[in-house]
Amino acid sequence: MVSVANYLVTSLPQTASAQDWIEKTLNGGKSPVNKINFPEFQSGTLDSLVQESEELAKIDGQLQGSVSKVVDILSSVTENASNTRIVGSKSATAYLESFQWNTTKYRLDKPIKDLVSLISNEAFTLDNDVRSAYQSYQTAKSNFQAADRKKNGDLSIKSLHEIVRPEQFVLDSEHLTTVLIAVPKTLIGDFEKTYETLTQFVIPRSAEVIATDAEYSLYTVTLFKKYQQEFNTAAREHKWHPRTDFVYSEETLNNLRKEFDLTKATESKSKNDLIRLAKTAYSDIFAAWFHIKAIRIYVESVLRYGLPPHFDYFLIKFPDARTIPKARKDLIEKFGYLGGDGFSNQSSLHEYASLVDPDYEPFVLYEVDLV
Repeated sequence: MVSVANYLVTSLPQTASAQDWIEKTLNGGKSPVNKINFPEFQSGTLDSLVQESEELAKIDGQLQGSVSKVVDILSSVTENASNTRIVGSKSATAYLESFQWNTTKYRLDKPIKDLVSLISNEAFTLDNDVRSAYQSYQTAKSNFQAADRKKNGDLSIKSLHEIVRPEQFVLDSEHLTTVLIAVPKTLIGDFEKTYETLTQFVIPRSAEVIATDAEYSLYTVTLFKKYQQEFNTAAREHKWHPRTDFVYSEETLNNLRKEFDLTKATESKSKNDLIRLAKTAYSDIFAAWFHIKAIRIYVESVLRYGLPPHFDYFLIKFPDARTIPKARKDLIEKFGYLGGDGFSNQSSLHEYASLVDPDYEPFVLYEVDLV
């Protein structure tokens, strides 16, 4: 999957006066920076924030996975999935870079716990709906492919009802029957030399070609019913393809035509329904994901920097994702002091250094990868 854009989103105390340095120095000044506005939430107690922090980390990852899954689905059923990455009326990148909290949908007088529950439940319901619709589409697609193989496959698998005619068969005989054999063209010589001696009581010179395609010739062979199963088994050993599935019937022919038309219509409708739902789901789940991300950043900022919430939030864009690791390192070197002595002076911790979480950042910093 090709990445569309990559971002770092960070929260820093306003006392850090970070904007000028991030805009002019980070990544050589080549990374566009958006200062974004997150609202102030109903914080609750410190214990509740710690609990919400753990829950938000889990939901953040789950919703990112949901967005990726929807993109995968859209990529599998549309020629240009990038055209489907619309959030509201904007591209996903434009939505991020001009993010505004949806106060109409998610009222800020609600506690953080209630907001998280409301946002995530709506998103997970949509995620389940998309997965269900995708499964329905896969079933419809499989059914249509099976019907299409019967109609348009090669002579070893396709329906033969539109190819054969009643006069090509021995019908209503007490002892004789006619079998159909699809023979690979590379094995025709072997077939014509040996079919009469494959079992007892094969009618000499009864083999007739009644159809051909790029890979096979379809033969009829007449023999005694008693030896039909034995003949078919021997034919398979020669790598020929007995069409034991075929029984001549006008009713079957009509049913096959109806099956093809019905499965084609069902597959087409399922696909269109899935695309419409997945586009809507991408928009709504993506928006939910970043609203959860906003709450998570706020909660982590309060836990790191305390109250009142005097924080600046920056969304930093990296057109080349390969520059992100160095940018993270430079940010940490510049603002690592915010983590306190325990972080900035790890070299002096000696035997205690291994206890420091290697993934811990000295300030609030997350990567946002748009796929």
